[in-house]
Amino acid sequence: MIFLIVVTISNFYSSQTVNSAYVKAKPISGGPTLNDPNLKIELVFKNKSELDSPTTSMAFLGTNDILVLEKNKGAVERITNGQLQKNPLLQVKVGQQVEWGMLGIAVSKSGTNTYVYLYYTEAGNSKGQVALGNRLYKYQLINDRLVNPLLLLDLPATSLLKGQENNHDGGKVVIGPDHNLYVVIGDVGGRNGLVQNNPKGSTVDGTSGILRLTQDGQPVGKGILGDPIPLNLYYAYGIRNSFGFDFDPVTGNLWDTENGAIDKDEINLVKPGFNSGWGQVMGFAPKKFNPENDLVTFDGKGKYSDPQFVWKQTVGPTDLRFLNSNKLGPQYENTIFVGAVNSGNLYNFKLNTERTGLALQGALTDHIADTPAEEQGIIFGQGFGVVTDIEVGPDGYLYILGFDGTIYRII
Repeated sequence: MIFLIVVTISNFYSSQTVNSAYVKAKPISGGPTLNDPNLKIELVFKNKSELDSPTTSMAFLGTNDILVLEKNKGAVERITNGQLQKNPLLQVKVGQQVEWGMLGIAVSKSGTNTYVYLYYTEAGNSKGQVALGNRLYKYQLINDRLVNPLLLLDLPATSLLKGQENNHDGGKVVIGPDHNLYVVIGDVGGRNGLVQNNPKGSTVDGTSGILRLTQDGQPVGKGILGDPIPLNLYYAYGIRNSFGFDFDPVTGNLWDTENGAIDKDEINLVKPGFNSGWGQVMGFAPKKFNPENDLVTFDGKGKYSDPQFVWKQTVGPTDLRFLNSNKLGPQYENTIFVGAVNSGNLYNFKLNTERTGLALQGALTDHIADTPAEEQGIIFGQGFGVVTDIEVGPDGYLYILGFDGTIYRII
């Protein structure tokens, strides 16, 4: 077990600071729509007050067999063939303030064993007002219950600054092509340390990064940025807050979304040792910006690069997923899908030939959407409300989880 030293877009799961061009989106009454007439949306599960919203993440156990997380209830629910099972697989005490809660899930199978990895803000009381930490646990699925918890990570969950909210907790968990676990966490209440690019700031504490560890909770080889714990866990740092990342199924490169405060949301190509620049820069760096002098580099091991795409006016990007399937047609295979908080849109991005950047056209060739009008060419669908998770099912189709617990399938 690795034990870390425990030392906004605004808030995804609570209040949302938005530009006047956007609102915190609600699903449209007639259901979401797609811009491609050859595709359609199928309702997999409609929440009739059966699930406690917001729902934050989902994972597949098999075809028509989905695990869904309830943020404030601290529960892992199971939906099979569109029906919610009577009892949750697990329910634990979770923090309920702002972005605390049951946040991330990944599933791994080894022989006859099924393991479920859960990232949640563990609470010290049933009211969810006292947080013990943002923790990553490994469970085993036996007889419709998650049992035998093993603590893998213990990360900060409480702001160090008076008056700051307990937000930017991240939480998405992904099993990479190398079979290791990757977990994203933000700056947790506005921390201002080394991993937030303050050379005079506090020591590395496990925040503002994408962390990498084995499925048994051990460091993966030699640390990219250095050897001491927790620095040796960092795959990337300088992240303000993120609600989604995924690996390119062709190259194995990692891509993420990152949320700005009231502007400059990002999509990034995340190479090992990537420094996203927060809290010195958000969006494209200014002309006189010098990463080697202006940022913390951990003796040159950390490397800053500009985002691959920026929304100047915040949409609140959430999950990011590659469609590693041709089920929606060759034009969508291995492309990126991104959800959002404010716009209700589902976005689609194609990659360039080298798969090192995005293939953008028209007003977006500068890789920035300056206005809502400029983003029309990347909108795949609209009216989804707040998209909290995007997954590719065992059937190869795209599944969308909404804030309200609704699950859609695009076919």
